Amino acid sequence: MEINQLPKWDPSAAGLSCCPKFDPAQWDGLELHFRDKPFVRAQTRDFFHIPLNMRGIHKRTLKAIQRVRADDYEYVVLSDDSAKWQGEHFFNVKEEVPGADNVKLTGDYITHVFEGPYRDVPKWAAEMEKLVQGRHKRMTKLYFYYTACPKCAKRLGKNYVVGIAQVGP
Repeated sequence: MEINQLPKWDPSAAGLSCCPKFDPAQWDGLELHFRDKPFVRAQTRDFFHIPLNMRGIHKRTLKAIQRVRADDYEYVVLSDDSAKWQGEHFFNVKEEVPGADNVKLTGDYITHVFEGPYRDVPKWAAEMEKLVQGRHKRMTKLYFYYTACPKCAKRLGKNYVVGIAQVGP
């Protein structure tokens, strides 16, 4: 994909309730390239890698982003839950959000779509490592894009999660 581009989602294709409709074919096997791509960072309290307050953090962060119209049709939240007690979540924005923890990400990334329960994340992390090695690269950071909240995933009957590996030589 072009620099700083993500797959677009169609807001007219309503999600199941609160989450945008997700098309796994748009996300699987992509090479993403970020150069100072703007995101808003939010942190959650985690218990053994499981966010305890994600719903409130997600709502508050999205409200701040939408208030200044910094959202766009490239919806994604990159989650790093590698620490047992705290998670970092990066909300894609088109411009900085006043009062938020604005960050810019730079790097090259490889994606892969998984389907299954959240408890499979450790297995998916190992699969991402093998996928990256198979491309003769080194994984420097791993994010997951949880495409639906638990309620929407249950309604859909599928739980798609995108592994997004930052890669280096």
